[in-house]
Amino acid sequence: MNKRLFSQENEYYDSSHLQKGLFASVGDNVRIARNCTIVGEENISIGDNVRIDGYCTIIATGTVRLGSFIHIGSYCHLSGGEGITMEDFGGLSQGVYIYTRNDDYSGAHMTNPMVPETFSSMIKGAVVLKRHVIIGAHSAIMPGVTIGEGSAVGAQSLVKTSLDGWGIYAGNPVRRIRERLPHLLELEKQFKPQ
Repeated sequence: MNKRLFSQENEYYDSSHLQKGLFASVGDNVRIARNCTIVGEENISIGDNVRIDGYCTIIATGTVRLGSFIHIGSYCHLSGGEGITMEDFGGLSQGVYIYTRNDDYSGAHMTNPMVPETFSSMIKGAVVLKRHVIIGAHSAIMPGVTIGEGSAVGAQSLVKTSLDGWGIYAGNPVRRIRERLPHLLELEKQFKPQ
């Protein structure tokens, strides 16, 4: 017989635990896997109906705002030094990386956080994922990017520039493949949360 050592309920912190913690705010029906690494809880706001799966890392030295009805798959990394916003009905598949700071790789400056700022240069900018944005597995979002409402980014894509809404994008670097149907907005109107 295959027995689980832990029930699914014990693998996640739920809203009742999280609302007592250090977070800026936590809504209802929020679940965060116990094996996540979270730094800067006081800078994180979370809406309702959010699940963050195992082995995710959230570094919130800047403000991280997660809306409602959001899923963040396992092994994601959100580096929010300059701020990250995920609006409602968004999702990150497994292994997505979001960066708001990045070294200048041109060779004009030294790199890595152990080098004094007088010798290094950082590319910095907040990342915003608008409503109904989904990001495919193992994609990377770079500093200063805004992804427009309703857009979908395919797996293993590199997003270095902002993307217009209601498109399906993929590639390295990412490019627009086709339109995405805005029917999601009609479904949202019909949606009645439990």
